[in-house]
Amino acid sequence: MGWRSIIISQHAKMSYSSRAMIVQTMDGINQIPIDDIDLVLVSTTQAVITTALISELAQSQVKVIFTDNSSEPVCETLGYYPNNRDVDLVKKQFNWDEKRKQLLWTKIVASKIMNQINVLKIYGVANDDLIAELDKLEVNDVTNREAVVARKYFPLLFDNKFNRHDFSPVNAALNYGYAILLSNVNREIVANGYLTYLGIHHHSNENQFNLGSDLMEPFRPAIDYWLANQKFKELTPDIKFELVDLLNLELTFNGKQMLLRNIITDHVRNCLKYLSGDIDEIQIEVTFKNEVPNNAINGNV
Repeated sequence: MGWRSIIISQHAKMSYSSRAMIVQTMDGINQIPIDDIDLVLVSTTQAVITTALISELAQSQVKVIFTDNSSEPVCETLGYYPNNRDVDLVKKQFNWDEKRKQLLWTKIVASKIMNQINVLKIYGVANDDLIAELDKLEVNDVTNREAVVARKYFPLLFDNKFNRHDFSPVNAALNYGYAILLSNVNREIVANGYLTYLGIHHHSNENQFNLGSDLMEPFRPAIDYWLANQKFKELTPDIKFELVDLLNLELTFNGKQMLLRNIITDHVRNCLKYLSGDIDEIQIEVTFKNEVPNNAINGNV
């Protein structure tokens, strides 16, 4: 698996030749080895991509995300037949133990809330209300503490009038960052041979990424952590680039310093092993650097 995130933000033709992605723009031609690529974000509707390139990227498990005219992610590629999918894995997924699903969801929610608490702490915001809600968490989050905390958390982090349902640059940026996270979680699920639409908590018929939506939850605060210190009036290419680059954010995961992209790989693999009964214990502990992220790009926005 590669390590480079490629963002296409202008009129371009993208094609394939000799194990490389060829990108032609007004500025010239770039050749990027496919083996180096982790993610391709087509952040414009003015790009053309060949089916040969899509095929090669899919076979190399490179995720391709496309955006609409508002630069919001709208779809992504998902390979039909990963090399390691077999019927036994799919049977396992259909028969995951209900108790394990409930316990895992509880750990996921607890980790997410703890990370939200820690983000507020880093920014010097009182977090007693969230700590009190965490103490009320029950198995399978039957009282929906996750939603209760979210309603309190975002106004505390951004401002007391903030609403996640409003159309605003901050919400657009949050959605964009979450879409990048979800895409990477989905890719790891598929790479391990499982189906993305069979979740442990999310069960929407309209969401083909229910399992990804479940497993990504502890890492949403990583997006919030960075955005809370940015000042911008619109979702510019600079902001989008930095949101993609958050995959290289260094965090501590289960006692080890790792990049977020590698944490996602370990986390998804551990969750799938736990759900399939291959391991009996699972840990989801994330620690942010105890410092406000820099906002160096503000001058360019």
